Amino acid sequence: MKIKHPFILGLLVVIVPLLVAQVMKRDTTPVMPAKKTTTRQKRPLNPYLAELLTKYEQEILKLSQESHTPGAAIAVVYDSTIVYIKGFGLRNVLKPDSVDINTVFRIASVSKCFASFLSGILVEDSLLAWNDTVVNYLPTFLLKPREETAKLTVRHVLSHTTGLPYHAYTNMVEEGASLDSMLSWLKNINLGTRVGQSYSYQNVAYSIVGKVIEARTGKSYNEQLRERVFLPLKMTNASVDYVSMMKNINIATPHKLARGSRWTPAKITDTYYNVAPAGGVNASISDMANWMIALLGNRPDVITPETLAELYTPKVKAPSKNRNYGRMHRLSSSYYGLGWRVLHYPNDTLIYHGGYVNGYRSEVAINPKERIAVCILANAPGDLADNGIPLFFNLFEPKRDSIAAWEKTSKLHPKKLILP
Repeated sequence: MKIKHPFILGLLVVIVPLLVAQVMKRDTTPVMPAKKTTTRQKRPLNPYLAELLTKYEQEILKLSQESHTPGAAIAVVYDSTIVYIKGFGLRNVLKPDSVDINTVFRIASVSKCFASFLSGILVEDSLLAWNDTVVNYLPTFLLKPREETAKLTVRHVLSHTTGLPYHAYTNMVEEGASLDSMLSWLKNINLGTRVGQSYSYQNVAYSIVGKVIEARTGKSYNEQLRERVFLPLKMTNASVDYVSMMKNINIATPHKLARGSRWTPAKITDTYYNVAPAGGVNASISDMANWMIALLGNRPDVITPETLAELYTPKVKAPSKNRNYGRMHRLSSSYYGLGWRVLHYPNDTLIYHGGYVNGYRSEVAINPKERIAVCILANAPGDLADNGIPLFFNLFEPKRDSIAAWEKTSKLHPKKLILP
């Protein structure tokens, strides 16, 4: 076809060479290869573990329906891999928003595990020592009798062996008293036993560790937790105060039973944020999964396996809080380490902690020998949170040998975190 119009002809003379140049440039520009995923990311999922996780989800859904739990989130970590993570149900039973892996819950007393975790990091940095005395950092602190004060160490605080009566001043925590006030009142309570002699669970006294950290580092406990734990572990939804919780648009609402049978939304209160090391952490299940990778010894850049082993070592005999762990298998003995419960079975050990506050329930358990960890967060108490982790390990038991054999055959068997 002949082009008669001179304007069009001139235009083509200009445009065609430009188009050709662009095509040639595009065709000859080297294509950058996509970044290769790491070996851990490409690792195939153990088929026996996959079967276990499928069965576990079926049982969890059944348990959730039977208990009418409004919402929950669950994660399972195997060695350094998040092999299962999912949200269930609703953030609020009166609204359609579903729980997802970034929905934030209050984790209650599982916060104590974060306090010991942070303390371990500071011990590695030689900023603290487990046997440092509290009065070395808080010179005005007193116990009754006064002579016991000088014996109290960081180790005693984190193992609930302060000698104070069970839950000393927890009633004042719930009334909103300041931590400084409550710590000053401890000198008015007669010790139940000498320091270091026996186990007695605490919230106020446990939070002494936050004040020690502040005095030693010059930064608030909240700042240290954010900088040394949340940021390096990419716990992007985690916080440790009431304001941050309320600013987040993706939070689970706590629930309480109305008329004994129907879950109804409850107000999120600011109780226990005044004892942040004991009960102030907010986190999503994705945050908790990243943390569990570190708890299994896979983040030595943050905390070493040797320090973790110290946290998990029994310090004092302590009864198991959740009786379902005793029904799971015959429980030989139970202890408290540094911020963790230690449950010994005839052929196994579980490192565990649970929590309840303001209608929220949390459970975390680690099997260091098998390098597997599970976390459940729920926005209501009940059977799902109480039984969810024992259920997992009951299902795990008959598949344990098959899972391990496949790992060995595939030459992917992880190094075990050996407890002392």
